[in-house]
Amino acid sequence: MNLEFWLVIAGLIVLALLVLLPPLFKKTPLRYADGEQRNTAIARQQLAELKLQLQNGALSQEQYDAQYRELQLTLLGDLEDDVPAASSAKTGRWIVPVVAITVPLLSLFLYGLLGEPQALVKAELAANNQKAADNVKSMVNKLIERLKQHPEDLEGWMMLGRAYVYAQQYQDAANVFAELNRRKPNDPAVMLHYADALSMARNGQMDGEPSELVERALKLVPEDHTALWLAGMAKAEAGDFAQAITHWKKLSALLPADDESQAQLQKMIQMAEAEQQKPQAPASSAAAIDITVKVELDAAVKAKAEPQYTVFIYAQAVNGPKMPLAIVRKQVSDLPASVVLNDSMAMQPQTHLADFKQLRIVARISKTGNAMPQAGDLIGTAQLDAVSANPSVGITINQEVQ
Repeated sequence: MNLEFWLVIAGLIVLALLVLLPPLFKKTPLRYADGEQRNTAIARQQLAELKLQLQNGALSQEQYDAQYRELQLTLLGDLEDDVPAASSAKTGRWIVPVVAITVPLLSLFLYGLLGEPQALVKAELAANNQKAADNVKSMVNKLIERLKQHPEDLEGWMMLGRAYVYAQQYQDAANVFAELNRRKPNDPAVMLHYADALSMARNGQMDGEPSELVERALKLVPEDHTALWLAGMAKAEAGDFAQAITHWKKLSALLPADDESQAQLQKMIQMAEAEQQKPQAPASSAAAIDITVKVELDAAVKAKAEPQYTVFIYAQAVNGPKMPLAIVRKQVSDLPASVVLNDSMAMQPQTHLADFKQLRIVARISKTGNAMPQAGDLIGTAQLDAVSANPSVGITINQEVQ
């Protein structure tokens, strides 16, 4: 927490002590003068009643005089009893240091127990993140306008693609790098950026064009760190764990021993070696299929879906593993959309759509881009009871995940 916060806390504690402590220094008598005023008021009321009774003849002059003298004596006794007792100069003074110490300590303890000590840090971090996001958005808009005027600016295309990656707009980044790859062919750095963005746009899948781009780049720069890393990922996804291990071990030898990537790299090598030791599943005899999925957004929930929200379209077994068997990633701005799910989009290479008799097709809008369903996500589903030929299915996203 910053200095200003602690200065405010200190100021509030001092203010509380200024309110609490001064009364404790006063010499307060044990009895107050308001008793005298009260008794005098009562005596005056009783005297008025006596005079009224004398005037009405209810009392004789002798009776009046006798009661008047009695009233005087009573009032004098009460006044003598109400004399304030002398207060000791030390009475109650011991509480002053106790309050002065206890109030600050108790306040800090309760704040630490019930408050949010990191609230200012979190607020500052959120503000910084928002500021960075706004800066990136502003930079993107300026780059787009500049590239409209100067489309030959290759460095500008590279900066725009990186900005989209930073903003996690992977499909936009892939489109930009595709254009840059067309304008600057056979450039390893461009191909690797394109492959990485395209893979992220496909929910991390390297199969197909991303893998081909990485292989081409690796031939041009066989010791490039990014190329070796992505090539290992592509081979592991394809089930070629031996080649994945070869790429990653070569990368490990090129990196310094204290490089922060070494730990993750060794973990990936160990996982690949463990997968290599597992018995291979028999090849599926089922024919490959393509499932055409048409997705649209119901008007009733359209207001809850922002254009940049992520749309996951995937197939999963009705009876079997709940992990998606094939998945495509889009954005709300792409809807309505028509996509094809097939084995090339499988999360696990050894798993095939045709191996399952019934499939559940899901289209889910995620506000956070999280692959796991969360409350507030919008969803639509359909079921295929017969997986054969090349089926088509329509899905309307019309429900909210609770």
